Amino acid sequence: MDLTEWLLDADPAIRWQVLLDLHDDVDGAAAERRRVATEGWGARLLALQGDDGYWSGEEYGEDGDRRSTIWSLQSLRRLGVDPEASVVRSAIARVRDSVVWRHHGALPFFDGEVEECVNGGVLALASYFGVLGTGSDRIVGRLLDQQLPDGGWNCEPREESERSSFDSTVCVLEGLLAYERAVGDDASNGDVSTVAAARRRGEEYLLERNLFRRRTTGELVLPRYANFAFPSYWFYDVLRALDHFRDAGAAPDARIAPAIDLLLEQRADDGRWAAGRPWHGEVYFALDAAEGEPSRWNTLRALRVLRWVDASAA
Repeated sequence: MDLTEWLLDADPAIRWQVLLDLHDDVDGAAAERRRVATEGWGARLLALQGDDGYWSGEEYGEDGDRRSTIWSLQSLRRLGVDPEASVVRSAIARVRDSVVWRHHGALPFFDGEVEECVNGGVLALASYFGVLGTGSDRIVGRLLDQQLPDGGWNCEPREESERSSFDSTVCVLEGLLAYERAVGDDASNGDVSTVAAARRRGEEYLLERNLFRRRTTGELVLPRYANFAFPSYWFYDVLRALDHFRDAGAAPDARIAPAIDLLLEQRADDGRWAAGRPWHGEVYFALDAAEGEPSRWNTLRALRVLRWVDASAA
């Protein structure tokens, strides 16, 4: 099967991104994207929300359970569900009005809690689904205050470590980028230039380490950074980082070259990338192929990263 045909023989969530990111088919992508809320994975996830606004009765989920509110919303965001679809607006309204962080003073869901990796994710969700306000202002303020001297973030308390975490950093970067895009030039929602500067310092933290290396020795920080799993939840991996830099829109920095090499090493002879080892935790249903099988998500994401790199070199 032709690679494009194989990618398009998939859920609408994959099809619309293939059409847009690999073929510049804006109209075709828009038509497919509208289907995400009513067909396939997106519709199934939306239907699993309770009348109380929660998924699985949990805001985060114990022991890595991925059937909770935050991970269901994160999956919907990564599927690219249309945030203006009526069924989506209703789902988000239920979360806004009813879901709270029960272990953090019953703060409303979109106000976030205390950990950087969680708040980065909540900020990305609030930005994507159009629920910005005093809660997101609180999150942004916390994240700016929590940025470490080396430029990144770490969910561990500062008194325990002033060394950033790749995991926490990528979660925050995604949230800050989503916030910048949602706010635009609206100064009433905060100093966007300050947020952008913080994001760039966080990106520099990753770039200084070629997205996966120890700055001191050049060694791979953790083997799991080469495990490309979808969804990624709060875990860092090189493909997730590369896709963030592509999404941010700047020209590729030369320091990502080793990460691109690592990405290419995982491409199979037929041009596809395999699914990684899934992260632990219960799920409603799988969004990717079984480990080691050809992965449409990894292939799509890898190809759009390579397209971004090639376009800059042309």
